[in-house]
Amino acid sequence: MTHKTGTREDWLAARLELLNAEKALTRRGDELARQRQDLPWVRIDKTYRFDTDEGSATLADLFRGRSQLLVYHFMFGPDYTAGCPSCSAIADGFDGFVVHLNNHDVTILCVSRAPLEKLHGYKRRMGWQFPWVSSLGSDFNFDFDVSFTEEQQRNAVTYNYRSQDFTPALEAESGPVAEQAATTGTSPAQYLREATGMSTFALADGAVFHTYSAYARGLDGLWGLYQWLDRAPKGRNEGDPPQLWMRRHDEYKNAAPGDPPRL
Repeated sequence: MTHKTGTREDWLAARLELLNAEKALTRRGDELARQRQDLPWVRIDKTYRFDTDEGSATLADLFRGRSQLLVYHFMFGPDYTAGCPSCSAIADGFDGFVVHLNNHDVTILCVSRAPLEKLHGYKRRMGWQFPWVSSLGSDFNFDFDVSFTEEQQRNAVTYNYRSQDFTPALEAESGPVAEQAATTGTSPAQYLREATGMSTFALADGAVFHTYSAYARGLDGLWGLYQWLDRAPKGRNEGDPPQLWMRRHDEYKNAAPGDPPRL
């Protein structure tokens, strides 16, 4: 063991110091939440169509009678054979709080460009129940900077509010991106035509407004797994450089009895 040790008194003194820092972070988080809610709403006049379990739907239809909509942009492109494993890990927590959000005037769902039949199959494998719709054939993913064309990839894509060059990852034959791509049955180039994020919308007086979007590590706070790991003795413990350790929940060697079977 290489970690420092101490007495209970040492621990309590350090814990109280940390508590002050945690309280400051909590207060700062409250202020950031208010800033998110104060962002100007942008009216969406473009018509988007989605394939849903109930048939074709507009963006307004996705609210399902509520005034707020949370969309998780799940990386599952038309060429994927399975959803992104990292997206799958965050989605493992969705079913538990859907009912609570629904009863607080909020609808939550996932949107991907894979055909609806693929999404259905993957939901069955994962044992999920939350709503998941397909935006295949729509500009929705492209307009919200979570899908990219081959031409965009060859130049620079706009992701997380800045221009980014994906070329090194596209050409890599090994490494995290290549490993993640292989788990979805795609090449790095195909895999990186999708990206993760979340977007929120409001429905007011019959009009839909875009209110907020976040990408990359802007999603950390929504990831229940990471919130628990950040409080574990060894933290995220992903190595330096980070190692690809995360799997779909039915792919771990010690998957619990009753977990959906591997395909």
